[in-house]
Amino acid sequence: MLKILLIRPGATEYDQQGRITAIYTSPSQAAQQTAEALGEAIDVKVKTLDSLRNLDHGLWQGMLVADVKAKQPKVYRQWQEQPATVCPPQGESVGDAEDRLQTAVAKLVKKHKSQGLVALVLPEPLASLLCHLLRHDALGDLWNSRNGSEPWEIIDSVPEQVDSK
Repeated sequence: MLKILLIRPGATEYDQQGRITAIYTSPSQAAQQTAEALGEAIDVKVKTLDSLRNLDHGLWQGMLVADVKAKQPKVYRQWQEQPATVCPPQGESVGDAEDRLQTAVAKLVKKHKSQGLVALVLPEPLASLLCHLLRHDALGDLWNSRNGSEPWEIIDSVPEQVDSK
């Protein structure tokens, strides 16, 4: 069974219990820096995948959460309670990001033939979308998804769970 090691950027230590087969990272700067530090420490090459880019927040990109809340309070509340029902203006819906992520993970599962440990370095909220995809966890508030999350976790992946749509 392929296992996926999900690493949120900023994690600097990993108590390795086996060899990581590959490290894949989001193109975000924080994710790349984290992946490179991990790859260098355990001598594994890092591969950046555009399909692991973070959710596109469109016109909300770079805004303070408080500003979005003040300018669009109803949409903000809906985003907190039911993020899958909201698409940020000129951005990407959670469903579209999930589809992209599911396709990417399905390719990785196929490539690594369900063996070993593959590390994915993903920023939030993409890391939470991966957990939702593989574990069917509730999405909840994606702006606060890091709260209570460990900097890394191992997710047992079953190929049927990530079959491409």
